[in-house]
Amino acid sequence: MINNHIIFESERLIVRQYEFKTDTENFFLLNGDDDVMRYIRATKTKEECDVFLKKAIDSYKRNPLIGRWAADEKASGKFVGSFAIIPIEGSDDIQLGYALLKEFWGKGFASELTKTGLEYYFKNTNADHIYAIADPANVPSHNVLLKNSFVADGTKMEDDKESLKFIYRKR
Repeated sequence: MINNHIIFESERLIVRQYEFKTDTENFFLLNGDDDVMRYIRATKTKEECDVFLKKAIDSYKRNPLIGRWAADEKASGKFVGSFAIIPIEGSDDIQLGYALLKEFWGKGFASELTKTGLEYYFKNTNADHIYAIADPANVPSHNVLLKNSFVADGTKMEDDKESLKFIYRKR
């Protein structure tokens, strides 16, 4: 479902604000899937997803330049997944992240979202860097980040779980 609240477009994707009335099912398909969430966070029930989606939508008013957004395939209009530029919990740093429905894995969408998301972020802010956080076992995500000029930047502890930090510095 494509709406008028487009954040940015890439060659094959449209990144847009979520809409509660039309995106609850897609949001649950993504956040309720054990395989998709394996390296991101615990899966959520439909009710938990609805609350999480409402918080994401409410955040658009506070800071319209960052947020958690839907990604749709231009050719089909299908929901592909989520792309986010959000604060790292407990810090002033900003991170980039993505999650894709399984049917869209291996098609280069994560790299496309990352590349175009970086262009969007640095064009619209005065920031000189952005982070990405990845599970140590999520090698495909590491590869996406490294391909897009992120570099390893240590680790981060969160809920007794160690994650890898990556940083991209504006050129």
